[in-house]
Amino acid sequence: MDCDDEVMLTVRISAAERALLRTLARGHGGDVSDVAVDGLLDVIPALYGEAATLRLRRVLARPAPCAVTLWLPAPVADLLPLLGAQVSGAGGPATGPASAALSAALRLWLAGDQAALAAALARLHQGRGARPVARPALAAA
Repeated sequence: MDCDDEVMLTVRISAAERALLRTLARGHGGDVSDVAVDGLLDVIPALYGEAATLRLRRVLARPAPCAVTLWLPAPVADLLPLLGAQVSGAGGPATGPASAALSAALRLWLAGDQAALAAALARLHQGRGARPVARPALAAA
């Protein structure tokens, strides 16, 4: 990917959430950005509406002393301002809407059962790398 295809954002998460993110990345064979993107794609569809806004704000109210920098594909990052506007509406955080939305969504996803998160990642990437490689035919001599 070129630089234009990715967006760098910093999220605030707890030390336990950071450790879980790293564990999932190691188990998945990717990096934390890959796992975060997969988590966002899993959780974002469920984060619209008044009930979701309340959940997002509650998550952001909890302490999050660790900063983690993530690289997101531009199309995924483009989803965050809408979610951020929802979070920062009335009484939302003072941080940037996209960063706050990313932090909240990631923290909600990481709050799930670790085994279920790992299983979801495995299902998402099932068969990746398992495709047969086309090999050139050998000429008969």
